[in-house]
Amino acid sequence: MFAHLGLTTLFLVAGAPWVLPATAGRTNLQCPADIEVYIIDDTFTLRWTRSAESIGNVTFSAEYQGPEMYDWIKLPGCQYITSTKCDFSSLKKYAYEQIKLRVRAEEGNDTSPWCAPVSFIPYNQAHIGPPKVHLEAEDKAIILNISPPGTEDSVMWKMDRSNFKYSIVIWKNSSSIKTIEITSSRITINDLLPETTYCLKVKAGLLLKRTSIYSPVYCINTTVENKLPPPKNIRVISKNQRYILTWNYTHENVVFQAQWLPAYFKKIPGDHSGRWTQIPNCENVRTTECVFPYDARGGGIQKEIYSVRVHASRGNNTSFWSEEEELNMERLITIPPPVITMKPINNSLRVDVGSQNKSEYQQYPLTYEIIFWENTLNAERKVVEVSTDFTFSNLKLLTVYCVKARALILDQAWNSSSNFSTPVCVKTRPVFLRAAIKKSVAFHF
Repeated sequence: MFAHLGLTTLFLVAGAPWVLPATAGRTNLQCPADIEVYIIDDTFTLRWTRSAESIGNVTFSAEYQGPEMYDWIKLPGCQYITSTKCDFSSLKKYAYEQIKLRVRAEEGNDTSPWCAPVSFIPYNQAHIGPPKVHLEAEDKAIILNISPPGTEDSVMWKMDRSNFKYSIVIWKNSSSIKTIEITSSRITINDLLPETTYCLKVKAGLLLKRTSIYSPVYCINTTVENKLPPPKNIRVISKNQRYILTWNYTHENVVFQAQWLPAYFKKIPGDHSGRWTQIPNCENVRTTECVFPYDARGGGIQKEIYSVRVHASRGNNTSFWSEEEELNMERLITIPPPVITMKPINNSLRVDVGSQNKSEYQQYPLTYEIIFWENTLNAERKVVEVSTDFTFSNLKLLTVYCVKARALILDQAWNSSSNFSTPVCVKTRPVFLRAAIKKSVAFHF
């Protein structure tokens, strides 16, 4: 009977190991050890160590099991490998899903057992590669354009390309100058020396995830000092439904030009220099200010933030652009002090609060803070209400009381307030006058 079952069956019945003995021309193979997955950006590498027995013509192969898969599939790029590592970047499509890998050794028709599977989610395992940096030189500044780790079609960082933070180390003459932390992919480093070599390196990081190693060192020479310096101290204020852009400049007989760029572009990797546009009424300006309306971008007040820059020109000479200033349209809205009227009614005072130029901030509900006091005392009482009318009752007769108020905008992303109005003071009347109280707030001094 045994003669018909064959040699393999004989070994199974005898309880011997499944591998054939060396005398039959086969070798005992051990499972590879120290299985390791190393991922940097979109490059996936599988590593292992060979056993002492894995010598000669031994190769290695790997299999994977993807999400909701019951069968093991040959891992592309990792079949019959003679070294102890292989590239399996083709599996980057599973960047955010759990996969399993296993490896075995092979020699001819002989194979080792499969090693214990390694289970992981590539995104959680991935290291961040160094960013790429492109430099542009000015006379006293260097412009950095940083490309996020990976490539533009990166699968691993597809959702994170605009979330990277960057740390920049810059130096000259082998001495460290500064370390700069930024959240955008473009920055201008100002206040440098002309005709000087500067070197820098950059690393990238994500919140709650490790940072990359530093990029290679990049060096660049600043240029000869420009005949026209850029404008300084760029400022934007709001007044009478207008924005006023101002700056400082000492040279005469020059004209200025101002541009702006929606700030969200700075969160998008790439060169957006072509997206800067002219600010209305701020071209060929011969003074150090220009005025443009709230609706210059269309649609009235917008909840947007812009970067603003200015340069100067004289004939064929043009300065570099100034440092960029932030224009937050919401936060520049000026709320004027409210208008107060107060009417005595017996031992009560009726206060009406009105707003000025409501069209500037009509999309925001106003809250009013009322300060109320007896004219001869220092004690004050405060009321904060959305209502525009208040009645203070149970007051002393024939006594002077004063009121002042300010308007508040209490928004989740922005809080602002006006100055207090000029105090208004009124004397209460005798008790025999008819009371007309719409809303009562009792105060006792």
